[in-house]
Amino acid sequence: MAFNPLTEKGIPMDRQFRSWSELAGDTYDTNEVHPYTRCRVILMNGIEVEAIMNSHNAARRTADTGIKQMLALVRKAEQQQQKRVNWLIPGSESTIANTIGYEQVAVDLTSWIARHEPDPYLTQAYEFGVLEDYDHLYRYANLMDLMGERRKAEEITGDLTEILPGRPTIFHHRHPHDELRRPMTVQAADIQSILNALTVVSAEQQTMNFYMTVGNRPEDPMARALYLEIAQVEEQHVTHYESILDPTTPELLNLVLHEYNECWLYWSCMETETDPKIRQVWETHLAMEIEHLRLAADMMKQVDGLDAADFFPKGGLTEPMTFEPNKQYVRDVLNRTLDWTAYDSEFVPVGQLPSDHRFFDYQRKVNAGGVPSEDVISRHREQFGEEYRFNTEGEHPNPSLRDSGTAEDTPYEKACQLATENA
Repeated sequence: MAFNPLTEKGIPMDRQFRSWSELAGDTYDTNEVHPYTRCRVILMNGIEVEAIMNSHNAARRTADTGIKQMLALVRKAEQQQQKRVNWLIPGSESTIANTIGYEQVAVDLTSWIARHEPDPYLTQAYEFGVLEDYDHLYRYANLMDLMGERRKAEEITGDLTEILPGRPTIFHHRHPHDELRRPMTVQAADIQSILNALTVVSAEQQTMNFYMTVGNRPEDPMARALYLEIAQVEEQHVTHYESILDPTTPELLNLVLHEYNECWLYWSCMETETDPKIRQVWETHLAMEIEHLRLAADMMKQVDGLDAADFFPKGGLTEPMTFEPNKQYVRDVLNRTLDWTAYDSEFVPVGQLPSDHRFFDYQRKVNAGGVPSEDVISRHREQFGEEYRFNTEGEHPNPSLRDSGTAEDTPYEKACQLATENA
């Protein structure tokens, strides 16, 4: 069934504001919730945070009082939506358990988007990132075991997402100039490419925000260090993904694109949610977002003379974004691209970098004195005799990571050793 938010009727703004008790609402049961319901909650919290920050930034860049008033009105409703979504997560869910959910979102959301991306270059960008989040899930799962949680990571992810080493986190640390990608252009890009990019930027930004906020909460120095290291990678991921957006997009068109994307995602959540109570949240928020889109489109028409209908498919969207298992897809990406790194805006095997490339110099600086993502695996092996993995589809697809998730014997390690010898 096609969905066109431009032709739907939403909830008027004067009926959108709710009481504190309505916003606090019920939470899901952390032990019983479906893994992908948790994923939808984490994703839509990130989507709302991006909507709020984008609105604030737009307000700082305009002197038009009418635009400022419209932004402030809608933003207040978006703030309430963010609270309703984020407050679905119960206080009984530990930070590390929530972290496992964040990384499952990153793996299965980015995999779905890569599989549904019409632009080959952008597909590469998503595949490059997914292997890094895949490895983060594995590192945090080992940390969760070491922290003595009453359950294992697989009880949070279910059997929907495997937990195996990806591109080792130690090698995610690249010079900042190599995090910048080629931007798309709104006029030439497929609408699916625009929605994909806005979605992943929002999700990665929220993961970055989350780790910047909670990363110093554990008492164990190794846990604090792992959050610190991976938080730095998440900042890279935001740079990586935001750089594919069109930086010349007019302010009000950018707002319309954001609102349209929110409509698509709430519709997607509503279409795929298995929890009736939470599905009602998605349905209510979708009706609110349809009105937010109408207001943004009307303002763009009034100020810029642009018709929102000219930027979107006339028949609407036909496919919702779906959280679903991507096990075989990720295994295929591991086989094809484990040894990729970035050189300016391109992706190349690490063995093709010249030995004096800035990647190796940056590696030597940040990894001097030990690497938390390596330490957590070593400690797990010392304490339990093996590292924690959860694989339902057989042994690791890449031979270099079958016996250990540490950096030894990977193409990266060999390239770094060679560069050090030639330095």
